[in-house]
Amino acid sequence: MKTFELLKPTAGLRVFISGAATGIGAAVAEAFLDAGAAVYVCDIDPVAIQAMQQRYPACFTGVADVARAEQVERVIAQALAQLGGIDVLVNNAGIAGPTAAVEDIAVADWERTVDTNLNSQFHFLKHAVPALKKTSRNASIIAISSVAGRLGYPYRTPYASTKWAIVGLMKSLAMELGPDDIRVNAILPGVVEGPRMDGVIAARAQALGITPDAMRDEYLKKISLRRMVTAQDVAAMALFLASPAARNVTGQAISVDGNVEYL
Repeated sequence: MKTFELLKPTAGLRVFISGAATGIGAAVAEAFLDAGAAVYVCDIDPVAIQAMQQRYPACFTGVADVARAEQVERVIAQALAQLGGIDVLVNNAGIAGPTAAVEDIAVADWERTVDTNLNSQFHFLKHAVPALKKTSRNASIIAISSVAGRLGYPYRTPYASTKWAIVGLMKSLAMELGPDDIRVNAILPGVVEGPRMDGVIAARAQALGITPDAMRDEYLKKISLRRMVTAQDVAAMALFLASPAARNVTGQAISVDGNVEYL
């Protein structure tokens, strides 16, 4: 097989993506659909899910609050029935969580961030791994962490804590599932352009008592390439990790961030 052909995901991959009606998740879903994969996406927002279904009628969709274990189990069962199995699990769902000093963080906000960002990944893994063990199509788990999963992030401790934990979960599973020929990797996006990042910048600017424009400049100064990344940049890495070219790539936390130097 020619080298460039190795970069193409295996035809007909069955892909499940959580939190995928907007943002990075939607970009990943669109990339796999364009590559000929069968894709199931879930999201908490029924309006966004409906819009995704309208854009991509071939895409299977479901609505779920990923912080609820029973809802995760339900959408995984639906995906298995509709796809006939799962070859690639993309654990993407997550929230920004509160922006505050640790002593000012509400317990409910902390718990919601952990339930959504970290515990949901466990719930999806628990129900998807048995299906991944049955496939012979380059089985892969891709966990979406964050550059905050390798750096400290003041005033964003709930978010950073979950993203560090995702990397630990990934590295442990790469060892556990390697003998089953299942690869496990994490993508660590940096500062991603879009409405969500605009909201994060505004909240942090308010916490620090500066303008949003000044806060945005501060973010860019911390990036070696002096630019934000796009959701499509992250999607391209996900496609690579699901391709034959990455058949020996596992246990890796791969940053797509322009080299964020500090947060």
